[in-house]
Amino acid sequence: MFGFQRRLVRRWEWLRDFPNQGFLPQISQTDAMTSPRSGGPVGWGGTGRERPTGYEQGRGVANHRRLDGRWIRSCPVTATHIDASDLRALMGAFRTALVAHRPALNLLNVYPVPDGDTGSNMTMTVEAVVAELDGLADGADMASVTGAIAHGSLMGARGNSGVILSQVLRGLASAFSGDGSIDGRLMADGLAAASTAAYGAVMAPVEGTILTVVRESSEAAVVAANEGGDLLAVAEAASTAGGESLARTPELLPVLADAGVVDAGGSGYLLLLDALLAIVDGRPLPDPPDVDAPMLDVLGTDGSDRPDEHGQGQEGTRYEVMYFLDAPDDLIDEFKEAWAALGDSIVVVGGDGVWNCHVHTDDIGGAIEAGIEVGRPHRIRVTDLFEEVEEQAWVRDQKGDTGDVGEPVPCAVVAVANGPGIREIFRSLGVRRVVLGGQSMNPSTADLLTAVEAVPADEVVVLPNNSNIIAVAEQVDAQTDKVVRVVPTRGITEGFASLLSYDPQGTADDNREAMADAAAAVVAGEVTVAVRDSGGDAGDIHEGDHLGLSGGKVRVVAGSAFDALTGLLDALVDGDHEIVTLITGEDAEEATTADAVAWLENERPGVEVEVHEGGQPLYPYYVGIE
Repeated sequence: MFGFQRRLVRRWEWLRDFPNQGFLPQISQTDAMTSPRSGGPVGWGGTGRERPTGYEQGRGVANHRRLDGRWIRSCPVTATHIDASDLRALMGAFRTALVAHRPALNLLNVYPVPDGDTGSNMTMTVEAVVAELDGLADGADMASVTGAIAHGSLMGARGNSGVILSQVLRGLASAFSGDGSIDGRLMADGLAAASTAAYGAVMAPVEGTILTVVRESSEAAVVAANEGGDLLAVAEAASTAGGESLARTPELLPVLADAGVVDAGGSGYLLLLDALLAIVDGRPLPDPPDVDAPMLDVLGTDGSDRPDEHGQGQEGTRYEVMYFLDAPDDLIDEFKEAWAALGDSIVVVGGDGVWNCHVHTDDIGGAIEAGIEVGRPHRIRVTDLFEEVEEQAWVRDQKGDTGDVGEPVPCAVVAVANGPGIREIFRSLGVRRVVLGGQSMNPSTADLLTAVEAVPADEVVVLPNNSNIIAVAEQVDAQTDKVVRVVPTRGITEGFASLLSYDPQGTADDNREAMADAAAAVVAGEVTVAVRDSGGDAGDIHEGDHLGLSGGKVRVVAGSAFDALTGLLDALVDGDHEIVTLITGEDAEEATTADAVAWLENERPGVEVEVHEGGQPLYPYYVGIE
């Protein structure tokens, strides 16, 4: 069957089932999200452990759909080309896969501190792409679609993983933008461009990460295309090589082998190739692996995207499913009855054929299929409710810094911070706008750009105050007419110290140099609680242990916050230091803080101690030593 015949048949089938095309035109949306992959397990990178269920590669099976009240068998037709509408569908399928796999990706974290946010950052980056695509007219051409992918991924990129993924998507978009359809040759060229762009986004590329997986999958795709392979052959070659590359990541990066995991970013990228096979060959998207470890999966979005207040927590149904539903009004009662059998916290509002629907359920596929039975569900969102909610509640309480930005100055400062007390300290030191963010809730490029545009200055210095936000901050300068420079602060206390050298009458370049020198003079540390078992130079780490960290390494493992804090101070504070600053978080106890101050006065009598209430989540103590 020729390409134009395939598209005609597919379009006819889809219009019979659904008035408007969804994200997977060849297969059931429900099957796509719930059908497991076939194929045997693959050895997990030499770690001696079983590879997680759901990451095996294999072919899917034909799906079934309901048409005119009857279940029928639908055999997907393999595509030899994909067009602009298929590319839009590919991004939707990728988003769906990331949403489902987000908790598992977050748990593929080589570090025991609560920053396992790769899944969240990749998901929110692709959410921004889908939102940009949703703004296009039906039938938008390839140039419009690729432009939306490039712009949406850039502006929505969050964290290092999001920045790298945005470059992958921008590389694909640049290769596809000049053609009306994409065949195997062009797909291979696009994946090669994606690899080049991804490596270009990283100052010091590290093998054994998503970069390796993207590169090796693209190399296999190019070989397949050079041998005359069609679109399916290229996609299969990329997927197979990518899976093998992912399994080898622990061999290339010892920290992965020590933690017993594969690379999280590479795992997320493979879902893009799974989505490609779903579009090209009608294969179901893979089920996420089961996860039993604690999850910290904060959305960091506005109230429309977060779980609601009721029914949330470790008891009751696990998932929140939300979508818009185009359906006749007289079928909504039937729809509500179907949902009543699946879950609780049901809210269905709207009318005149358009409904906004919300349910808490353990059956994601059933909740979505109930909508398919009566109409067309779209803009589907699925959220895992079994996540820690303290930081999410903090985000709701502290949403947005809309304070006075002050009088115009030649050079202003924008800082990223994650606590009401810390925000006030930054304000008192001259920061004009504070962007809310930190561990596991990295702001996007768009968030930082909004803050930069809001301050009354032609030149702006950005303090990311977190190593995972630096790459995002570096992208802002290219998106504005203002001059934007980044001081690569990796912690709150570095940010505080840098501001002692800030000159509002100076240039951004001069301020960046002076502020970076001031930040480098501070020895920074923090205390947190391990969210997973791990190991390292400081010894075995168990979930619930208190950790003292400095310079990106675990320096102390202890059974209490006091022991972790004093152990860290004992390791870091020497006779040359004069001032120790403690920033207390929302989980810090007054008695522990007082005992730590007393310990310092006793053990380091010549050191002055300052204590400030920061109110940050996750980290009971930030430490700055000068």
